[in-house]
Parts: sequence; structure tokens; C-alpha cells
Amino acid sequence: MRELLARIDELQAAGREEAARLREQIARLSEQLAAVEHRLQRLEVTRETVLEIAEDSDSDPGGPEPLSSAYRQILALFEDDEHGLRAKDICEALGTGTENRHVEGVRAKLKRLVSRGILTEPEPGLFTMPRPPK
Repeated sequence: MRELLARIDELQAAGREEAARLREQIARLSEQLAAVEHRLQRLEVTRETVLEIAEDSDSDPGGPEPLSSAYRQILALFEDDEHGLRAKDICEALGTGTENRHVEGVRAKLKRLVSRGILTEPEPGLFTMPRPPK
């Protein structure tokens, strides 16, 4: 019986050592994952900023500014909509994520479309296509 208990003690000690080693690996991997995710977030924001700057600089000062594919995707959502959409609704429909940075990016695009007369904002945060009077 003592031999069996000694063997169990050995197995428990080995198990504890392996668990400790695995916890250390998990901690290192968690730190690496957090760093990579942070870098990806920064790159995403940088990409969005570069695209916005490129859109602004590509515009022809003498004529109407062409719409990028992102704006065309947003406008496509309004074609069948009768009641209006909010920025978060558009983020969900496009599958871009509903984090604050995504919602605010879409809201900025919607505000640009309002300033160009393509959309209207009948109440704060609600955007619609202008409808001809009936």
C-alpha cells in the first residue's frame, strides 16, 4: 500500500510541475496575443485614417466627389429602408463590428453624406434617404 501511495505522490508532483509549466506558457502566450491584438487595432485605425485622407485628396474640387465602395455599401442599405437607420444598425448589417470606433467611423461617413445632401438626418442619430413629397 505504501508503494501505491508513494507512486500517487510522485504522479501528483509531476502533475503539479506540468501544470505550473503550462500556466507559465499560457501567461507568455496571453501577453504575446494581447500585443498582437493591440497592434492589429492600431493598424486598423491607421488604415481607416489613410483611406479617409485618400478619399478627401482624390476629390475633384470642381465637381462632385465620387463615392468610395464603403459609401456605396452604406447607401445600398438605405434603398429598401423606410424608417431610417442608425450608425450601429449599419455596422451590424455590414458586419464591421459594433465597437465604439466602428460606430463612430460609420457615423462620420453618414454625416458626410448628409452634408453632401445624399442623406438626411431627421432626428439626431437617425439617417434616411431623402424622399420625394407625396
